Amino acid sequence: MIEKIFKLNAEALLLAGTLVLATIGVPLQAQDAEGSTVDEKYVWDLTDFYSSKADWESELERLRGDIESLKEYEGQLGRDSATLLKALDAQSAFSKDLLRAWTYASNLRNTNLGDPEGQQMVGTIQAIFQTASAARSFLSPEIVGLGEHRIEELIKGEPGLEKHALFLRNTLRQGAHVLSPETEEVLSLMGTALSASQSARDILANAEIEWPRITLSDGTEAHLTNAGYVLHRANPNREDRIAVFDAFWGRYKDFESTFGVTLNGEVQANVATAKARKYENTLQYFLSGDNIPEKVYRTLVQVTNDRIDVLHRYFKLRARMLEIEDLGYHDIYPDLVDTDLTFSIEETRDYTLDSSNILGSEFSDKFAKASLERWMHVYPQKGKRSGAYMSGSSYDVHPLILLNHQDTYNSASTYAHEWGHAMHQVLTNENQPFELADFSIFTTEIAAIAQELLLQEHMLKQASNQEERLFFLGYALEQMRGTFYRQVMFSEFELAIHEEVEQGKALTGSRMTEIYGDILKRYHGHEQGVMNITEREMVEWAYIPHFYYNFYVYQYATSIAGAAYFVDQMNSGDDNAREIYLDFLKAGGSDYPVEILKEAGLDMSSPAPYNAVIDRMDGVMDEIETILNAME
Repeated sequence: MIEKIFKLNAEALLLAGTLVLATIGVPLQAQDAEGSTVDEKYVWDLTDFYSSKADWESELERLRGDIESLKEYEGQLGRDSATLLKALDAQSAFSKDLLRAWTYASNLRNTNLGDPEGQQMVGTIQAIFQTASAARSFLSPEIVGLGEHRIEELIKGEPGLEKHALFLRNTLRQGAHVLSPETEEVLSLMGTALSASQSARDILANAEIEWPRITLSDGTEAHLTNAGYVLHRANPNREDRIAVFDAFWGRYKDFESTFGVTLNGEVQANVATAKARKYENTLQYFLSGDNIPEKVYRTLVQVTNDRIDVLHRYFKLRARMLEIEDLGYHDIYPDLVDTDLTFSIEETRDYTLDSSNILGSEFSDKFAKASLERWMHVYPQKGKRSGAYMSGSSYDVHPLILLNHQDTYNSASTYAHEWGHAMHQVLTNENQPFELADFSIFTTEIAAIAQELLLQEHMLKQASNQEERLFFLGYALEQMRGTFYRQVMFSEFELAIHEEVEQGKALTGSRMTEIYGDILKRYHGHEQGVMNITEREMVEWAYIPHFYYNFYVYQYATSIAGAAYFVDQMNSGDDNAREIYLDFLKAGGSDYPVEILKEAGLDMSSPAPYNAVIDRMDGVMDEIETILNAME
């Protein structure tokens, strides 16, 4: 996963590399969730960013002093090509340096969300972002005011403007939604305020709630933090799973109203901004930045609902394999086949490296070297942000990866996913200037999921018996459920709560639980008797941080379709498939994502890619049932 920084206009961070929430830890040693010391090789090294916090602070002072200079070219952009180039280069250089400083601060905070020092550092950077955003709020209105003809004249007159051409043309494309300089400045000044809901939610969920501890049937004490829940929700003992779900979701239910306030604040801010910018709806507003047609989103949802029976088939197969008659939500996560396989971080790296051979030495050699560097924060620790992601916002340094590795295959797949992001960033930065390195979530999730699929196929080849093969096939099914169907389900909920506010209705925690519950029941076949959904898990919306990333999650579903396409092409023996894929990775943000994919042969506005993924899921189930029937 990659994660956006916080709510700022697209133009407020002009030419600003990949806007991701980076996580960097200053200490050379860390402690795991139980307080044990972890070897420094499993903790990222930050000296490539700043040699000390004092150096970071000195850089902030310099950046503060440079903010006023951002206004220097106001009213002069159309004078001549040389002036426009100087203005945009200056903005670009400032953005690049500011993002590096942001990376340091935000990552320090995320390794211990309860640490006031990290919170203060992030707040300081956010204030600089906001002030800088206001200082350069003249850019878009002035560019739009110059008009297409003049802008094209200026681009033609200076070769150095080519790296800025996409930004200039994209600004013109969105001209109808660019407001007056005064209004743009006001919206820029609201940047930190518009991110407050997400910040409050993250601290509440990761640092302030006292998560329950329960004793499992084997005597183990399970501490059900967000990371602990991920570990224990797959417990093979069903009574333990039920106890985990009761305790964990019960605690979220305790804070339903508070989480409702934070998510409502996010939605209200989104709807208000979309209205201020004169978009027809909030969905259109958030798709417009990458020039994604609404048809892509709505086709995805329509195809998924038309073929919801395939998801229900999977749940019935899961019930058969687990020998459960009354399938519940607590039965989704355990492995379909028992296994004693473990995946240490070292083994995980080796498997991922082997699975990358199909991509050729250009890719695999870079990965082999990078994965031995201290770019990762590997294990859980108290206060650390849950989940996993890649941070690539420091163009001149290197990507960083946050994991919460548990030695499971799920953790191994997550490792491959995040390194897919990281290698996309490495190849992009090597082949694109900073101004064109800001690739879209829409494309980079394809790179991440493709790496997961390659690992999956490698492990299937390594399976030593039918039980191991069933294990990896079962994981493949769960990935398609989780990455395709589940993300579309999230997308429906996200659209529904925004439309609720657009229609002037009240959006409370209990109302969100009701909306989410209805969608949850439909996807899981509650009315058809496929799976019983109870009120307990209907508060799950509060657990999902992605709802604060604003129409982000649908891209997981579109991306598994794109990833499957590229992997299938490379497996087909097509001599050009590898180069087409590598060219896709190297393209970065050099064009609109839909156009980059069209160049590679994919039309994401058609039903075909989504039907292909669902067909792939059907095919895996066919193979599983064949094996099961032969074993009976």
